[in-house]
Amino acid sequence: MIYLFLANGFEEVEALGTLDVLRRAELEVKTVGVGSKTITGSHHVTVTADMEQSEVLTDNMEMVILPGGMPGTLNLENSPIVTACIRYCAENGLPIAAICAAPSILGHMGLLKGKKALCFPGFEQELEGAELAEGLVCRDGLLITGKGPGAALEFGFEIVRMLVDDETAQRLRMSMQCP
Repeated sequence: MIYLFLANGFEEVEALGTLDVLRRAELEVKTVGVGSKTITGSHHVTVTADMEQSEVLTDNMEMVILPGGMPGTLNLENSPIVTACIRYCAENGLPIAAICAAPSILGHMGLLKGKKALCFPGFEQELEGAELAEGLVCRDGLLITGKGPGAALEFGFEIVRMLVDDETAQRLRMSMQCP
């Protein structure tokens, strides 16, 4: 199971754009509400998550995805369940993807040391130990980081490349009319 965590103040485009791409690729993704199943994004879009954070099981966890946004990123980082899931992925060789301000969580946890990563401009100092990358999306081993809302679809395509294959990502890109 791929868990995409949502906390109040999440960046809607990053979360929902990524979710849309992954579900088009027929990947099993569940949105997880931090604190509630009803979560409101940073631009006042309210969504109902598939499950609450207390329902997350590591037994079937395949990946964790963290959208950015403020104060969504801070709310994710303040959740012991979210950080435990991130740590579980890191310790068990499972992929982690974070976009916008959310890569700062990985930096604070020491997971970016010696890794290439990127984030929303202004958060670079929070990527402790990372080598700053260029572009919209960066993949280094099992970590994928993205720059911001405008990178959301590319972020989703990179996750599809990692979990499925490049052909599927390219097919989705074409069907979604992305250059």
